Amino acid sequence: MRTIILVSTLLFGLPTASHGGSVGLEVLSSAPDQVTGGDALISVERGPRLKVTRNGEDVTALFADSGTALVDGLRVGENTITATNGRARTSLRLVNHPIGGPVFSGPQQYPFVCKTERSGLGPPVVDNQDGQGYRVEGGWSRDCFAPRVTDRLYRSTGGQFKPMPDARPDDMSQTTLLDGTTVDFVVTRERGVINRFIYSLAVLEGHWNKRAIYRFDGGVAIGHDQGTLGGSALDPYGLGKGYAILHSSGTRTSTHYNLILGGETALMVKERFVELYGRPLYTVGVGGSGGGIQQYIYGQNHGSRIIDAAIPQYSYPDMVTQTIHVGDCELLERYMDQHPDRWARWDERTALIGLNASDTVANPYTGRPGSTECVKGWRGLTPLSMNPKWTDDNDPEWARMDPPGVKDTVHWTHWEDVKNVYGVGPDGYARSTWDNVGVQYGLGALTDGVITPAEFLDLNATVGSWKEARDMVQEGCPFVPSACPADFDPWSARNAHQGDPAPRRTGDPAAIRNVQRSGLVFRGDIDIPIIDWRHYLEEELDMHNSHQSFASRQRMLNHDRDARNQVIWFTNGPARFDQTPEALQVIDEWMASIRANPRRGVAGNKPALAVDRCFTTEGAQIAAGPDVWNGILDRRSPGACTQAFPLYSTSRIVAGGPIEGGVYACKRQPVERAVARGLYGSWRPSAAERARLKQIFPTGVCDY
Repeated sequence: MRTIILVSTLLFGLPTASHGGSVGLEVLSSAPDQVTGGDALISVERGPRLKVTRNGEDVTALFADSGTALVDGLRVGENTITATNGRARTSLRLVNHPIGGPVFSGPQQYPFVCKTERSGLGPPVVDNQDGQGYRVEGGWSRDCFAPRVTDRLYRSTGGQFKPMPDARPDDMSQTTLLDGTTVDFVVTRERGVINRFIYSLAVLEGHWNKRAIYRFDGGVAIGHDQGTLGGSALDPYGLGKGYAILHSSGTRTSTHYNLILGGETALMVKERFVELYGRPLYTVGVGGSGGGIQQYIYGQNHGSRIIDAAIPQYSYPDMVTQTIHVGDCELLERYMDQHPDRWARWDERTALIGLNASDTVANPYTGRPGSTECVKGWRGLTPLSMNPKWTDDNDPEWARMDPPGVKDTVHWTHWEDVKNVYGVGPDGYARSTWDNVGVQYGLGALTDGVITPAEFLDLNATVGSWKEARDMVQEGCPFVPSACPADFDPWSARNAHQGDPAPRRTGDPAAIRNVQRSGLVFRGDIDIPIIDWRHYLEEELDMHNSHQSFASRQRMLNHDRDARNQVIWFTNGPARFDQTPEALQVIDEWMASIRANPRRGVAGNKPALAVDRCFTTEGAQIAAGPDVWNGILDRRSPGACTQAFPLYSTSRIVAGGPIEGGVYACKRQPVERAVARGLYGSWRPSAAERARLKQIFPTGVCDY
């Protein structure tokens, strides 16, 4: 994706000069070929005979007060801005796109539910009559547009944001800015619709500190929905310190997980902010889970055009490669539940799933002690991401869609949400990357002596795989409440291949190629300051497993052997001490150093506290420095933080895969070669056992 953007900028964005010299001319609000909404913030080098034209029309007067002006009136498609000063001449070609998009994300989703009314923007503007949108008085809206709204809010002494009255309210709170000044907590906010999603730009009135935070939110959803703003749109800490807060329902993964579309939306929201306020000193990303993923992906794909620094929290390298091992969870849990005597101790299940398990944590499905991260953290993700027949029926907005039943026309899968990337197969369903051919589940448990060769063979013969989307059927209990309690199927067994040996699933090679080159996979190509912070929640079986911070680091090392721009902080859980304010302070120092010493680069400008660290539940530092995480990505003795915070893995790491994950379809080797290489540790399969392995793995086993 980064390559595509750079190439397009070369095609459209370079100024052309005449023989008489050039005039400095630059688009400040976006890349020249990615202007949206019919306007752009333009900077021009001023001179005594300056003349600026837009498509031949004189707009010099816009620059009368300064060398920067918002030039509007741009037509959709190509435009030319020309600046002359005597014989010096520079022309800049711009490409303008509609405010409703798309720019580069591809065809838009329909049907698409509008939520402007729920968000206080009024009903969406009528824009067509084809019935694929949202019914409004007098017609239909496909694209959910609503006019911009500006309002003023204050933060009360009770901690709420309230509409600002004409007179200063008695419960007005005050806030202390970065420079130590104390002021009334009054916020100016603009909301509207950009790229079909609702956005918010909020600034402390009269006290913007020239810094911005883009707040990204997490969650998991399958699109076809405008979404709503999250609470982070009015981040009280950031606003209270004077940061501007940028936010959009399109950069919440609880709205959709198409991060090509999300990156496009973030670019457009940032463009609008710059048009209103000018370029900030820097923009730092903040957000957890899917909000952390977005920072890694957008930092890789778009560099500083969206964020100049990142504070990803509870992050993963990306979402799309998490589907690889998440898809194993219910297959393995079903197998273990079918062998209750062997797997009665829940904590032993880590041997197969890699993730943490506990005999004491309550199981949300049985109400009794004993659970795993697969059960407590990931259960439900398989039907949500893979089954086109199942979706949440609780959103009342779909009941207002006309014609009735339009929701049933959607294939509700992650692959379908991002079909512009994965592609669509000849059966009409989005192509899927999920593959487990050759995967030897429990291999690490076998070589460690936790399971026997007989158990290893039985597991791999019967664990199965997932059916194709076209062959899946509606889920049972607990995913369809009306099916409860009789039709209990938390493993989605009806949609899994079973047998002995049970068939494995081959991922679509076109889908794998498409996603690997799309920009949805984090490859480690990122060079902005990163403080990757999380609470350590392994003992709670939380889905945000801690090894993922190091998976991101390893991908960065794989890319160019340099991950010095990323530091990793852990704070012990379950207490919720928030290390974000400290991270923001460190980022501010880091960015100031980069501005003062740009030649030193990102790694050369790290302040003293921009190092790997870990903290107690109260936020007190346990250890800090370059060696605290030793023993995770190297063979050195475990560092102080490594010892304090044990890490777990995934089913694919147990099967022999790398810590960074991301292997959609493994290279395979013949069983005989795997045996000869000693892949099975001390086990030396007999002739009958080798025959059984070949029956289970007729095309070979994974060679990671």
